[in-house]
Amino acid sequence: QVQLVESGGGLVQAGGSLRLSCAASGRHFSSYVMGWFRQAPGKGREFVAAINGKGDSTDYADSMKGRFTISRDNAKNTEYLRMNSLNTEDTALYNCAAHRTPSRPIMVATGYDYWGQGTQVTVSS
Repeated sequence: QVQLVESGGGLVQAGGSLRLSCAASGRHFSSYVMGWFRQAPGKGREFVAAINGKGDSTDYADSMKGRFTISRDNAKNTEYLRMNSLNTEDTALYNCAAHRTPSRPIMVATGYDYWGQGTQVTVSS
């Protein structure tokens, strides 16, 4: 079983930036597809971004393109999400997720095997 721990969330003013981190356990991190999802109160889980094992292929939800950047450091078993130009609609609990077998970036939550506990991002106006 893979353990995922997110960090980096917090309170930020509209227009500001945050970088989220997701630390993963295990010896096979470089084989995992990694993703970020978010969920706001009263809303369903929403795809944010995903990245393949080598880190040379990424995918983003349309509303995040140009503002968010997903990356990974396989030597540190860590995935990152850089968020710029934040607005109040970005307020949500952000979860990272891992898919065990090599694949292209996955955009659906059901495609992932492991999930972190989440980190809260709150954007104030």
